[in-house]
Amino acid sequence: MRHPVRLLITAGVVAGTLIAGAPVQAADQVVLSKGHVDVIGVGYVDGELELAVHDGSSGEEVEYAPEDVRLQALPAAETTVPSDPAYAFLGTAGSPVWVLPEAQDPDLLWAGFGAEELASGVLQNDTVDVKFLSLQGPGKLAVYTDDVFGSPETVLVDSGDGLPDTVTLHAGDHSHANWAFTRAGTYKIRVKLCGHLAADGQSVHSRTATYTFNVLN
Repeated sequence: MRHPVRLLITAGVVAGTLIAGAPVQAADQVVLSKGHVDVIGVGYVDGELELAVHDGSSGEEVEYAPEDVRLQALPAAETTVPSDPAYAFLGTAGSPVWVLPEAQDPDLLWAGFGAEELASGVLQNDTVDVKFLSLQGPGKLAVYTDDVFGSPETVLVDSGDGLPDTVTLHAGDHSHANWAFTRAGTYKIRVKLCGHLAADGQSVHSRTATYTFNVLN
């Protein structure tokens, strides 16, 4: 069971809290570049869906508001697009691409989706939609899973063919995917949660949060 720290104040950073539905603005962003981090952390608090970053890279989980975090794809994440046509959504074969992998690499960020804090029975079908609304950055973003042979299985998000895209999560689930960026630089990703209450079908949602990724070369 998760026991996240919901308030962290250190080095001038205020993280993991919301005031009147708006994110607390951090004086400095926490930089996360290695280890297990649920980038999309889902919860349901006080009648609203909530987005957070669950950082487990230090062994003790800390919860941050997305705006208080700067996620990094280190130079070691750089590779090239394979010649296999199945990877065509990433760009031209042989062109550079930075991939935060679905399988854990201790030298890179292991970016996940976490819905463990979403209790069963709260939402219809125990599902919540993660809507990737827009992307600002020097290149494209693709989030995809691999099959057992290591080839692309499901493309969850592809800014190259237009956003928004939706990723559906189930209550209690935890999963990982490849996060691929086609150019170095800074990316801003706007994300929102949407669902319906199981009790009466009422629509519920989160605020729109902005995630920052730095892709380094």
